[in-house]
Amino acid sequence: MAGLPWETLDSEVAYSCGGFDIVNQEVRLPDGEETEFDYLAESESVVVLPFTPYGKVVVIDEWRQAVQRLNRGLPAGSVEGDEPLDDAARRELREETGYEAGKLTHMTTMEPANGFSDAVFHYYVARECEDTGEQDLDHNESISVDTVTLDKLVEATRDGEIRDGRTAFAVVYYALFEISAGLPSW
Repeated sequence: MAGLPWETLDSEVAYSCGGFDIVNQEVRLPDGEETEFDYLAESESVVVLPFTPYGKVVVIDEWRQAVQRLNRGLPAGSVEGDEPLDDAARRELREETGYEAGKLTHMTTMEPANGFSDAVFHYYVARECEDTGEQDLDHNESISVDTVTLDKLVEATRDGEIRDGRTAFAVVYYALFEISAGLPSW
């Protein structure tokens, strides 16, 4: 790593809102040049691939204002404060879908866009998920719940119908690594 790290000279939040901050830094590059660098800062998040006892995947359909369309995806959301990651995954699943996880397993952790964001996504597989029928949505969430087979979800990801990056990554990761490692396809 010698000669690669940048030196941070100053750092301040340039813009803040409910979901993220934009951080502006003054940095010194390895060649000595001083410049500015901006990045999006947000809290860590969890993404849950939930399976019912019958092998169906619980998915959500949610309006996404930024892209002006309905998005099919997996339950996901921010970790609150010092909340343990497993608790955050269970909470997000319950709040967004009304399902309770029987078993929960950490799958992997990714930095989806570390060139311009400090976002970290923790991926979980939830099994034996039971429907309580009680969502607890935030005031700005418009979500309906459905179930599909994993095969249909993989097909929708392959065909470009699943455009949410968090969901596509979880589905592909599970299909490539978890199933090939001997875990059940559901």
